Amino acid sequence: MIPVMEPCGPPQLVIVGRPNVGKSTLFNRITRSRRSIVGDEPGITRDRICMPAEWQEKTFEVTDTGGMAFTDEQGMPALVSEQAQAAILTADHIIFVVDGRNELTAADWELSRLLHKSNHGVSLAVNKCDNPRLDAQHLGFFDLGFKVVVAISAEHDRGIEDLLQSATKHFPDQSELAKEKQSRDLRISILGHPNVGKSTLLNRITATGHAIVSDIPGTTRDAVDATKVREGERFVFIDTAGIRRKGKTHEMTEKLSIVMTQRHLRMSDVSLLLVDPREGVTAQDAHIAGYIHEAGKACIVVANKWDLSQQSQGEFRRHVRDQLKFMDYAPVAFISALTGERVDSLFPLIKKCGKAAKQRIPTSVLNRFLAELDMDRVTVPGHRKPKLSYVTQVSTAPPSFLFFCNKEGPFHFGLTRYLTNQLRAKFGFQGTPIIVRSRKQQRSRRT
Repeated sequence: MIPVMEPCGPPQLVIVGRPNVGKSTLFNRITRSRRSIVGDEPGITRDRICMPAEWQEKTFEVTDTGGMAFTDEQGMPALVSEQAQAAILTADHIIFVVDGRNELTAADWELSRLLHKSNHGVSLAVNKCDNPRLDAQHLGFFDLGFKVVVAISAEHDRGIEDLLQSATKHFPDQSELAKEKQSRDLRISILGHPNVGKSTLLNRITATGHAIVSDIPGTTRDAVDATKVREGERFVFIDTAGIRRKGKTHEMTEKLSIVMTQRHLRMSDVSLLLVDPREGVTAQDAHIAGYIHEAGKACIVVANKWDLSQQSQGEFRRHVRDQLKFMDYAPVAFISALTGERVDSLFPLIKKCGKAAKQRIPTSVLNRFLAELDMDRVTVPGHRKPKLSYVTQVSTAPPSFLFFCNKEGPFHFGLTRYLTNQLRAKFGFQGTPIIVRSRKQQRSRRT
């Protein structure tokens, strides 16, 4: 049984239907994104995929669900249907998608009976009506008993406005204050290799069953969002598909999942890199850590399943530092997503790392810091040390600093490391990479 959160925040618009009728294409059209993976293969979407949307000054949240098959088959199809039914319970309005180019199936009729019992407002979207000649075909779908039936083509953007007019009719207008609050949400991506416990952690943090949990590696294909409100702050957690080595990635769907995972990483503020302490930090973990580091994202290394580990925290921290030398700024947390042990300890770390990534140091403070540096401690083999004259912070997330000096070209890595360490020692920046750049200062010409 999947626990369901009490409805709060923006109205919920849920898209349902049997497999391969175009739900994800419609979801992407409404949200104006490529959030859900779309393909000809049935059953690509498995979890509930959520994303905010806006139409005619109304702000709401759209949920894409997996196809409901209504079969006796156990395993993944049953889990997908369970996820879709849980989404229906939270809906303020439902868009029921059917294929306008084919006759109604037993699954369509079964789902219509379920929706009639739900007492929710339902708009029936007859999809794949790609040209006006096909529009008349939607009349036959009134047999399902819904008052609102709209012929649409999600792929070609036909009929979408009429559909949204019906679906959002009773949604309230959102104030600018509410939109501003939503924009301040802290976005956290959960990454790791397959079957390390990412979906279990998402469900534990949000106290929901948003993500399907299974022993089958690769269960999560799309990234799954869920929001947690804690002490008045909103945290949006994104459970991403497990990233395997390139040589083991064969299905086109899985390759698309990895592309989407990297995209959601770029859109996040903080990343949680889950590792299994029984395996240690593997080459694949280091590969994923490299993605996070290159994206310039704040990161927390999370040792999940710690209740099954036999080593001490100190030993494992040293192991992490040894295997992820380039990510020595990332704190290490020890949890068990399955039992809930120390999961709450992640929130203070997430807030601290998110704040550090967005920290901006005034230029006057930075130049006092520069004047206090002991450059005699820096060794630059075979090079003459540049003379640093000025420093300023040029951006945040990650914090980036530009040092003006008397030489062309980038700093020697030893000097870069020294400046990075000194910035971190002086100003904190826990959990976030720091970028140090140099520029030759131009001398002003005398007139």
